[in-house]
Amino acid sequence: VQLQASGGGFVQPGDSLRLSCTASRRTSTNNAVAWFRQSPGKEREFVAATDWRGSTTIYADSVKGRFTISRDRSTVYLQMNSLKPEDTALYRCAAALGSIATESMDRYRYWGQGTQVTVSS
Repeated sequence: VQLQASGGGFVQPGDSLRLSCTASRRTSTNNAVAWFRQSPGKEREFVAATDWRGSTTIYADSVKGRFTISRDRSTVYLQMNSLKPEDTALYRCAAALGSIATESMDRYRYWGQGTQVTVSS
């Protein structure tokens, strides 16, 4: 499975962006998908995850109420509202072999190349 992330850009604080993660082939409904992000000098951190059905979603505390993860067939979206400068990072999507939406990075086998999000005034 190859994952392609897109939708990043340069925005001002308070703006919105929607990231997309598209799989190269149709994955089964048993694969969880997550978004992670990494800023220069910082460790990669979990952002949000969903199972492929979209029935279970989990979020990092730092994005709860602002970000929404959803899916449409083989594409997973991350709607990001009320963006803050601290959201600036390279965002990567990842697909797990299992079905459980988890924030554990070790559970994700397939990774996209990432899309840059920069929030600055």
